[in-house]
Amino acid sequence: MNALVKELEKDSAAMKEWLEHMHRNPELSMHEARTAEYIAQQLRGFGAYEIATGVGKYGIVATLKVGDGNKAIGLRADFDALPIQESNDFPYKSTVEGVSHLCGHDGHTAMLLGAAKYLARTRNFNGTVRLIFQPGEETMEGGPAMINDGLFERFPVDAVFGMHNIPGLEEGKFYFHPGETMSAVDNWEVEIIGRGGHGGIPELTIDPVVAGSSIVMAIQSIVSRNVAPAHRAVVTIGAFLAGKAGNVVANNAILRFSVRTTTPEDREMVLNNIRRIVAHQAESFGCTSEIRAGIPGAVLVNDAGETEKAARIAQAAFGEDQVIYPGPSFLASEDFAFMLQKRKGTYCFLGNGSGKMVHHPEYFFNQNVLPVGAAYWVALTEGYLR
Repeated sequence: MNALVKELEKDSAAMKEWLEHMHRNPELSMHEARTAEYIAQQLRGFGAYEIATGVGKYGIVATLKVGDGNKAIGLRADFDALPIQESNDFPYKSTVEGVSHLCGHDGHTAMLLGAAKYLARTRNFNGTVRLIFQPGEETMEGGPAMINDGLFERFPVDAVFGMHNIPGLEEGKFYFHPGETMSAVDNWEVEIIGRGGHGGIPELTIDPVVAGSSIVMAIQSIVSRNVAPAHRAVVTIGAFLAGKAGNVVANNAILRFSVRTTTPEDREMVLNNIRRIVAHQAESFGCTSEIRAGIPGAVLVNDAGETEKAARIAQAAFGEDQVIYPGPSFLASEDFAFMLQKRKGTYCFLGNGSGKMVHHPEYFFNQNVLPVGAAYWVALTEGYLR
């Protein structure tokens, strides 16, 4: 085992305790008051950091300056949960109905806390490290909220770095991709308004479920028929909500979907086609419609120089066989993209091993990689702030 990972293994029990506490007590995006206080409490216990809370509502920035170096590095972890019912049966499974950490943000935070504890103890660097604990990643709110609250003006950094676990990638390996690495996302809600009534007398109703079903199918043609095969995009309808009884025609139906694109031109085209299809399909069934747009995401673009630098530091720390460079890109989305618009840096992936993909009810964060991820944060800090 790598020497640095062995050192971080000494704090494995603490990292597991932090992860399991947050996993049992998940909070949704921008409602993470108790989670934020828990994180701040752990940081205070390390006795070395200047801690700022309430940055962008629930964000936390912990600062540690060592020596006379004038460089500063930012390390970011997220800590919000998802509105999904967990199907796992762990002793530390979620205790909150319909809410769970099924993306691994509890693990991300535990790894950064592990690195924080180690760095406070060893202080083997010259400069400033800023640990950024961010709320609201899942809704694309937390990153912009912290930035708008003066994140980089109040806590300057030369570069900022993020990391995400990915099931299906080899356990404990790091994957770095320069340039465009994750897609922009638009989370939309569409309401189809019809006229409810008795299921046995449909001629007196206008059925929004039928209209909504037609919209679902029509939208699937947008990417396949309008996006160039050389480009990448996806439209996913994740929720179709209507009615509560089988013998009642609902008065309205709700569609919730995510739109992921990798170029501004494709984004504009896909969204315009959705607007057109929703309006015309709803009208053709005698319904009306309303579109409610969420906060748009951005394409995550890793700085080529910083990506190569981070990959080289990881190779030196863990061995070349543990680092894949260049690695894969994904059509998932991340509001860390907004931080990379403000400061150069990179976002890497940590292999979670085999298991269900993030956002699946049976997903779980592989606790074996906790010391590995924490060791990466330490190696990056020590390598960047020599």
